[in-house]
Amino acid sequence: MTDWTFDRDAIRAFRFTGCAFDPATGVARLAYAFDDSPELVETVTIPGAPFDLDATRATAVSRALRLLHLVAGVSYYKAAVPPAIEVEGEPLDAETATLLERIYRNGLGEFAYRNGIDLTGRTRFPATRVAAPAAPTISPPLSGGGALVAIGGGKDSLVSIEALRAAGVPQTVTWIGGSQLIAACAARTGLPTLNIGRQLAPELFDFNRQGALNGHIPVTAVNSAILVLAAVLRGDAQVVFSNERSASYGSMIPGTGEVNHQWSKGWAFERDFGEHVQRHVAPGLQYYSLLRPMSELAVARQFARGDRYDAWFSSCNRNFHILGERPVQRWCGVCPKCHFVFLALAPFMSKPRLVSIFGRNLLDDPAQAAGYDALLEFQDHKPFECVGEGRESRAAMAALVQRPEWREDALVRRFEREILPALDPAELRLEPLLEVSGEHRIPPALWGQVRAHFGA
Repeated sequence: MTDWTFDRDAIRAFRFTGCAFDPATGVARLAYAFDDSPELVETVTIPGAPFDLDATRATAVSRALRLLHLVAGVSYYKAAVPPAIEVEGEPLDAETATLLERIYRNGLGEFAYRNGIDLTGRTRFPATRVAAPAAPTISPPLSGGGALVAIGGGKDSLVSIEALRAAGVPQTVTWIGGSQLIAACAARTGLPTLNIGRQLAPELFDFNRQGALNGHIPVTAVNSAILVLAAVLRGDAQVVFSNERSASYGSMIPGTGEVNHQWSKGWAFERDFGEHVQRHVAPGLQYYSLLRPMSELAVARQFARGDRYDAWFSSCNRNFHILGERPVQRWCGVCPKCHFVFLALAPFMSKPRLVSIFGRNLLDDPAQAAGYDALLEFQDHKPFECVGEGRESRAAMAALVQRPEWREDALVRRFEREILPALDPAELRLEPLLEVSGEHRIPPALWGQVRAHFGA
């Protein structure tokens, strides 16, 4: 028992107090504290225990565990954003400290903006002159090509899963947490599945009630570190996410600049994190996004080519809130994700099919105008959500103006009348946005097959 109480303004330091993994149970224990507070303990449970680890693989697991411990701390650090960060135990090398500072500073960009906080100088991890340890050579090596593929229940991960299936890549569909919607969607793939458990420290919710700062964190960074740990334990050779190139672009805020809600889904994070894993955790482990060379519209076009998941998928984030009301159906129909996914699919699907998926026509509802204005970046900025760029939304809406079945819908008609005349027609072409190109970390042996599958 303790009489310690959470006082955000009085806290001076956030502490990483230790981490441990039990191969017999598959449970990772991640511990943190503020000043002299009791420990905040999070657990992550990897199915498949007991794990038989030789010395080399145990070293790789230890590296992956520590990386997860350091990245996952962002969930607790944000409660007070104290001026100092302390890492107990093994000292941090400069390379790892720099990676963590980028993740915390950029990944908490929206959080800082909404809470009016300047993170300059606050996300500094203590670094020593010790060299970063090289990744151990695991023997036997990671299995030949097997992939852990993250699934979130939306269209993007399903496009990746079907592309990997077409390429003959053995895959295990993987998700974190207890979402029944994701579980049902994963089961629909007919592939092996892996459901990883994550339990946040319960004290965090008490702190929220006592005035802790709250807001968006780089959850994809945390999930990436969890899947890397799982892959090293299981012997998988690939960790695959489904983040498209549009994720690298944020919202342009007047007077502030760019704030990217989905920074940890962007290219900068993928590049830095993937390189760090190969250098310091497991050299044979490939971390990448299969959709990185594609725009949101290109992903939507690919998804629309098949109807296997029409009755199963949902990109509505209200389904996945830790707290709060969830939609009765798979789509709430009023959030930015619902708005964008409906618009992105409309140029590539028949109207009856799309309306059947959502249960209503979002583009024929004048009450949704403000939401679509934000997507179009018309008198508003791009929403703080995982949605495509403004130019994608404008191009999609312009394409619908040319489609008789959509042209008479209220918001398409409004776009044609009030917004389209001020736009440059050359910037509204769909074709350039559908090209499969750009930076990526897709393994060379797979890249050609992926391009062919996507028709590039």
